[in-house]
Amino acid sequence: MDFIKKYIYPLLTGIGLLAALLVFSLNVPRNREANFIERSALGILSPLLRPVSAISGAVEGVWDRYIRLVDTHSENVRLREDIRSLNQRIIEGNEAVLTNKRLERLLDMKKDVKEPTVAATIIGEDVTSWFRTLVINRGSSSGIREGMPVISADGVVGQTVKVSTTTSRVLLLTDHASGISATIQRSRARGVVKGKGEMLCTLEFTTREEDVKVGDTVITSGIGGVFGKGLPIGEVTMVKRGEYGIFQTISIRPAVNLPHLEEVLIVQRGGYE
Repeated sequence: MDFIKKYIYPLLTGIGLLAALLVFSLNVPRNREANFIERSALGILSPLLRPVSAISGAVEGVWDRYIRLVDTHSENVRLREDIRSLNQRIIEGNEAVLTNKRLERLLDMKKDVKEPTVAATIIGEDVTSWFRTLVINRGSSSGIREGMPVISADGVVGQTVKVSTTTSRVLLLTDHASGISATIQRSRARGVVKGKGEMLCTLEFTTREEDVKVGDTVITSGIGGVFGKGLPIGEVTMVKRGEYGIFQTISIRPAVNLPHLEEVLIVQRGGYE
């Protein structure tokens, strides 16, 4: 009895709500218009249902936004990866085109050389105040010997000075120890191209009477037994005739862009063990 007295109102309320819902469910198929009991039940339940509906809608909205954000982030990651992959392909494609152009020019130079040649790639350099050398990926196993001429598509590079089994060191024409017999192509004036350092050369032992002008092309003379005749060496950039002495001072810019050189040809002629 105490239990019934204590919970009489909640029990009656629950029974009333259940009865209203039961009547509502039984009445819907027969009549579309709500009766007094249905309207009363809906009136009582509406204040409870509105917060639940609002909370449910808010949770659903947050969840939808979260799903959209996750999908957008995944799509962005995929698109960034696609863009990176495409950029890499473009870079590789451009590099392949440039490499093919360089190799085609090197092949054209190879056709002009009568002696056998070996193509090589630059794999190192030693450009200091004392030495101007490059390291190539060909050595004695490829038939390379010390003293062989090294050229590129643009002209003379230097000659091999140290050869191992798989690599060789090339002394550049700009090194102070380098000397190449040369001719001014236009006037046929002769001299010796010596390395000056700083990627420059000089034409020495050319007398004051010889016709040399700025812009003249300097080529190998073929004298000396290392380089064949007619290979481009460089261009005259300065001519100075002093008041004294019998020789001119002539500066030359190499035909080959040595700092950007990547592939060369070793001409298999001459040399020494």
